[in-house]
This record gives sequence, C-alpha cells and structure tokens, in this order.
Amino acid sequence: MTGAETPIDTANGSGGPTDIPTLHTAPTALTAPTAPAPSTARQARQARAGLAETARFVATHTLPVFVRGVVSPRFKVVSAYAALDQYGWSAATLRAMRKRHGGAPVTVRGLSGQMLVLFDPEDIRQFFEEPVRTLAMDAEDKLKGLIGIEPTGVICSHGDLREDRRKVNDEALAWGSPVHPACAQYQAVVEEESRPLTDRTVLDFEGVRSCLARISRRVVLGDRAADDEELAGWLRTLRDEGNWMGLRKSRTEANKAVYAKASERIAAYAADAPAHTLAARALAHPAPEGADPLGQVHHWLLAIDVAAPVVARTLLLLAGHPAEQDAAHADAVTGEPALPRLRACVQESVRLYPIVPDLVRVTRAETEWRGVRYPAGTSVLVPIGFHQRDPAHVPAGDLFVPGRWLEPDVDRDTRMAPFSHGGGRCPGDQLALLLTSAVCAQVLRSHRIAGGRPAVDPHRPLPGTLDTAAMRLWLASRRDPE
Repeated sequence: MTGAETPIDTANGSGGPTDIPTLHTAPTALTAPTAPAPSTARQARQARAGLAETARFVATHTLPVFVRGVVSPRFKVVSAYAALDQYGWSAATLRAMRKRHGGAPVTVRGLSGQMLVLFDPEDIRQFFEEPVRTLAMDAEDKLKGLIGIEPTGVICSHGDLREDRRKVNDEALAWGSPVHPACAQYQAVVEEESRPLTDRTVLDFEGVRSCLARISRRVVLGDRAADDEELAGWLRTLRDEGNWMGLRKSRTEANKAVYAKASERIAAYAADAPAHTLAARALAHPAPEGADPLGQVHHWLLAIDVAAPVVARTLLLLAGHPAEQDAAHADAVTGEPALPRLRACVQESVRLYPIVPDLVRVTRAETEWRGVRYPAGTSVLVPIGFHQRDPAHVPAGDLFVPGRWLEPDVDRDTRMAPFSHGGGRCPGDQLALLLTSAVCAQVLRSHRIAGGRPAVDPHRPLPGTLDTAAMRLWLASRRDPE
C-alpha cells in the first residue's frame, strides 16, 4: 500500500467494482501476544462512566441488543430498529464515550453488571491477542443465552475441555481450509436447495430462510433430515428461549426436555449419516472424555440457519451496486468453488451488518489495559459492529466495498472482525463463506437482480440496520449466452 489515500469508485454503470482506498497507515495486524506497555501517551488511569453516561449506554446500546435477540434475531424488532435508526443512536453514544474518555477503556455498568468497554484499536488488538485461557469466551451473558441451546458447545466451555471441543470443531469444519474436503457434496446440496429461489421473479427473505434451513440440516445431518420440521421447531423453541437469557425460570425444565428430544433426534440421524456430513465427521475421530462431539451439532445447525440474513443482505447490497453485481456474476459463472469476489461480498456484508455486533469475554486472570490492572472475572466488551464501520479507522466504513477483502493480509486486520480473530476466531468461517457464497452464486449465475427493497444508495452511507424480513429482490433472466 502507498501512503496516499485515493478516492473510491462507486460508479454503477461505467465504473468498475469498488475497491478499498489506500491507507495512511498500515492495518492493525494480529501478531503474537505481547504485554501492553504503558506510555506517557496512554495514562494509567481507570475511566468510569458516570450515571447519565451509563443510562444512555444501556438505553441506546445494551438494552436494544437484548430486545433484538442475543441468540436468534426477532425480525419484527429489527424492522422497527431499521425504521427508527436505532444503530445511529448507539453509534452516537459510543462516539461520545470515546471522545469524553480519550479512547481509554471505560468501565460501565451494563444489564448484568460492570464491564470494560474498549474503544482504541490497540486495545482491540490486545483483546484478540490475549489467549482464550486468559480472556475466555464463556462470559456470563453468553452462558445465559446459550446454556439451554448448546450446553456442551465450545462457547460454553473453558480450559482443557474447551480445547478438546474446539478440536472437534476444527476437524469437522476443516478450519483454515477455504475449500472444505466435502465441498463437492455441499455444493450439490446448495444447487438442489437453491433452485426454488430462482423459480420466481420475486425473491423474498422467507424463501432464502427456508433454503438455508434445509441446507443446514442436509450438510450437518444428511438428506434424511432435510424435511424434519419437527426438529427445526424444537431448535427454534430453544433459540427463542435463549433470547430471554434465563430470565424465564419457569421454562427451565421444559427447555431441558426439548433439548433432550432434539439431541435424541440428532443422534439418530448421526448414527448412519453419510461420511461427508458434519455429524459424521465429528464422530470420525476419537474424542477425549467430555468433548461430546454431537453436542457441537446444535451450534452448527444454528450457525448455518442464521446465515440466511447474511445471504439476503449480500444479495440486496449487490442489487444496489450493479458494478459489484457484474463482478460477482463473473465469479459465479466460473463454476469454481473458491469464488473470491463473492466471498469478499459476503465478508463485506457481515462487516456492515454483523451477526454478533458485540464481542463479550471474561478475564480468567488479572489483565492490564492501558497500564490499569483489572481483576479476574472482569467482563470485556468490544462493540465490533460500531468499530468496523467507523470511518475514523476504517476507510469508507459506511460503504459497500468488497474489494477491501481482496487486499493482502486483510484477514489479519483487527479493525474488522466479521469472524473474530485469534484463539476465539470462528472455526466455521471458511465453511460459512463457502455455503453463503455458493447460494449467492446460484442466484446470480443465470439471473440479474434488477431491483431490491429496501433500496440502498451506493453513493451514500448505508443505513446501520436493514429490514431483512421485508427484503424483496426482483430477478431478471440473463438471456445473453455466457
């Protein structure tokens, strides 16, 4: 990269697809963990939010996240947030906190206790560099939401047991491999299940949602599970209850019963699942005691299901950016599994509209942030949905610029974390990109998205929230021979 910043081409007809402008400084890359060194520029003084500041933070940021749904989005709430520009309120609060405290970590009282909120890119880099044994994934708020859904999942685990369960995930999901060993089988599933998406001239969100749900069951459990709406209903019940974060105590025993039924059904499918399925891959290797390979299946089903909004938003963004759509179409017609341009479009969509807007962890040992020591048990929050759209640190942060993901080493740039970084990075990131880009490719290969609702303006900052449930895409057949 050069030292000069160049304008972004946002042309929609004559111009080419948008690319990332060059930066004045090198990206904040993930490196080996290092202890933060206090300096005169980074004063060792603990910053605390005042009463009014805390009330504003809770009202505009943490409470809306809870109402939206911490496990499974409540789409009616998302629609309301889009209409009210709730993201704008949250971003204004975070900018004000950062300015008032000079970018220092701020201790603030949230809905479930005190937490440390990080604002500076260097502190965020440290967040990702800290080992997960020190900065653990199983923070209290996460456990409240997920313990009834995936009690033996990686996110609900720590220490050696977490590492054992993470290894099961890494092997089944082929972590780090852009092309999964079962790519051919998964692509065949995507092709079959995506056909109904292009059988109509108008594509809506429910169609995408149904498509991804069937892909999820077939990829994880096999073809026999494709039509199992009963299992899907049980899982929805658990996820909806997870949104209450354990507040409805009267539902605890009933939820345990639902989880037991779902787990029994999953085990029945896994018993003779084809070798390419994730369930079979999880059982293919000896697992240490307590690792519970099939317990990981609950998270995989959830993760692929929640990819439906990602696919919908990616296609909607491409509808509003014709030059990018043409580049993605050229990618789609190659028939290659890598689909670099389409993957970049998906990554950019997740950067703009993250599935998880807040990253929360808990310290298992004393840690130091800007020269201030914090005890074990401190909750640490990175509002990543705000940071990775922040124009102060991410060039064209409010625009759809897939080209940024084709830059060298961008995957190590901690200013953006669609799948997190370090030891807490999502083990299924490559598989998620494979499946979502493949669905997009099926739509774009023989069709042009002629228009979309809600409409997006490629020349203006994109809205902080998109009304995903209201999405409509008008498809036109590509009649010209490829």
